[in-house]
Amino acid sequence: MQYMPLLVMSTGASIFLYVLLFFFISACAFILFKYGGLYIKSIISDAHVSLTQMISMTFRNVDIRSLVDHRIMAKRAGIDLASSSLEAHSLAGGNVNHVVRALIAARKANIQLSFDHACAIDLAGRDVFDVVKTCINPKVIDCPDPSKGCTTLDAVTKDGIQVKLKARVTLRTDIEKIVGGATEETIIARVGESILATVCTFETYKKALENPDLLSKMVMEKKCDSDTTFQILSVNIVSVAIGDNINAKLQTDQAETDKCIAQADAAKRHGMALAREQEMKVLTEENTAKILAAESEVPKAIAQALREGNLGVMDYYHLKNIQADTEMRVASVSKPGILPPTTKP
Repeated sequence: MQYMPLLVMSTGASIFLYVLLFFFISACAFILFKYGGLYIKSIISDAHVSLTQMISMTFRNVDIRSLVDHRIMAKRAGIDLASSSLEAHSLAGGNVNHVVRALIAARKANIQLSFDHACAIDLAGRDVFDVVKTCINPKVIDCPDPSKGCTTLDAVTKDGIQVKLKARVTLRTDIEKIVGGATEETIIARVGESILATVCTFETYKKALENPDLLSKMVMEKKCDSDTTFQILSVNIVSVAIGDNINAKLQTDQAETDKCIAQADAAKRHGMALAREQEMKVLTEENTAKILAAESEVPKAIAQALREGNLGVMDYYHLKNIQADTEMRVASVSKPGILPPTTKP
């Protein structure tokens, strides 16, 4: 009976040990089930990734299968990339697939591109794989860009003729300037500006029609690719067309404007003349009223002179005879239909 507590404790400890052993075996089985295939695959491919790294990546929410596959891909291409570097780029929000494919393509094409440089390009928002492809296989862009709503470059020569042009620019990516360099929009803007400035120096539109290659050469000499991520290989004028006669159009518009100004000036003078006519009519009516007012005072003055003896009766009749004679003379020389003015006594 004295050994019973020891026996009981030994049984409990055994159960505890069995439980621990069960959990340990279960954990090992889970790890082998989840990571064993990837681990063996990495060892066979000579791109070793330890189980400890895989477990830690799981806790950091990293896609382990994708990372192991890309490490194997790089290793088989002759590029040894550390799993920690790939994990760091993935955690930074980069695209590991584009970076690895870009490094493989650059190695095959003998282009100098380091892993850190590729990661910097990818994290800057550029498609690093597309950058390498453009470096290997130059691309052609239209100038102007039709997607922006403009289909031709419209320039005017010195003789006033509009010239419509289309150009195509062949670009190759400059890996060394990809970070911090200007993009395609800058290339299109600079080439378009150079073409317009060059055409505007031509004396006639015929020069643009006869020598499009001269125009391309002059544009290439302006180094439109400076401080950009691309190198311009060629600028080709693919279309030259004649537009409107801007000089004649401007002269027509100017003549129409002068006509409108002259019409406005004539209308202004006409209005002033009508206003002046109305003023003269009012002034005439005022003067007529003054004359009538003055003539109305004459009979009063004659009556006053008769009362005071300053004017005799014979003098008054003599004055009336003179007035009647004057009215007859006026009536004889006046035009037919127009009555002579009458004077009230």
